[in-house]
Amino acid sequence: MAIWAQEKEPENQLTADIQLLTHGEFRNGGLPRDEEKMNGDKSSFLLGRSRLVVGYKRPHIQAKLNIQHTGVWGQAGKGSINVYEAWAKLNAKNGLFMQVGRQVLSYDDERIIGPNDWAMAGVSHDVLKLGYEGHGHKLHTIFAYNQNAENIDTGTSYYVNGSMPYKTMITAWYHYDVPNIPLGASLLFMNIGMQAGEKNKDEHTEWQQLWGGYVKYNPKQWSVEGSYYRQSGHDENNAKINAWMASIKGTLDPSPIFGFEAGYEYLSGDEKVIVPPPGGLGLIIHKEIKGFNPIYGSHHKFYGAMDFFYVTTYVNGFTPGLQNAYFGGHVKPVKNLNLSATYHYLATAVNVKDVNKTLGHEIELEASYNILKDVSLSVGFSYMTGTKTMEKLKRASNDGSLRWGWVSLNIAPRIFTTKW
Repeated sequence: MAIWAQEKEPENQLTADIQLLTHGEFRNGGLPRDEEKMNGDKSSFLLGRSRLVVGYKRPHIQAKLNIQHTGVWGQAGKGSINVYEAWAKLNAKNGLFMQVGRQVLSYDDERIIGPNDWAMAGVSHDVLKLGYEGHGHKLHTIFAYNQNAENIDTGTSYYVNGSMPYKTMITAWYHYDVPNIPLGASLLFMNIGMQAGEKNKDEHTEWQQLWGGYVKYNPKQWSVEGSYYRQSGHDENNAKINAWMASIKGTLDPSPIFGFEAGYEYLSGDEKVIVPPPGGLGLIIHKEIKGFNPIYGSHHKFYGAMDFFYVTTYVNGFTPGLQNAYFGGHVKPVKNLNLSATYHYLATAVNVKDVNKTLGHEIELEASYNILKDVSLSVGFSYMTGTKTMEKLKRASNDGSLRWGWVSLNIAPRIFTTKW
């Protein structure tokens, strides 16, 4: 009987992917504007993002390099080219790993830490990540320390206007999936150091902490998820931070063709928010920050698609917090086509002088179609009826009617792969 020798499986794999994302927007109403330019809240433009992603892996080692260009069509200076990802990962047989370099961090529902992929440039971090994954447990520890330059001659550690939003960061994330039950839970702790003081004059680090958890129960046709986080420590001006947020969301998918979702989010706000007249100054000094900051999350996924909240700031820099109650549904009338609609009731978390808490009512419509497996087209339209509160806090258009439409074409094929 002949015995056939088996060839050794290839150990090395090299891949190359590209992404060409074209995104267009039309806005009418709601953008922060110059009071002397009454049409300053209207805009239309096209954006482009190009990425070249090279990946390599073999047993116990992985590496990735992601170069991207972003810009507005016709922009002077030809946009921005940068390294979005550049990391290497070492994996041990027992589940331990080390990943070092510029990398995307994405945890749980991405409310606190996520790639924020809606923003054309995205978000990545220069970090060292050490962890363990196995037997339903995941533990990641993350360390970052950022500088503008080597600063050998000056001996300073002052850090401003860098590519990262913080000077240093220590994070621990633990996740557990319960065996035989569709239940997962996570705990998150972050200690973030922000630059304070002036260069060569009282320069120091102010530390702020965020901790909390996320849980999701996901049987076959429905799911419920929730989160709770607190913030403490001090901001860059040494003001004490005491803020919190909570969220709950439920989804129901009785059929592969249609489904529903509903939820509520509460983010604490600063008390006695003073909104000065145009060109004026507020009169309140806040010794304690009570407005919750979702820091490095994928903000566009939450708080309404028009991005009035936690993407742009309020006119005085403080936040009255937010309440967001929403419900919506989606349907797939034909293969590869998905239609969705969502309603949001938006309100402040704290009282604002001379106005009520209601900010407005927002309706979002979206359609997406997969033309090919690596080509998709999406369009969306949002309409918001704003209130006097919205106009006062955001300097929004005073006609009470805010509109925003967009279209995105995403082409992301794998162009090369080889094994040896």
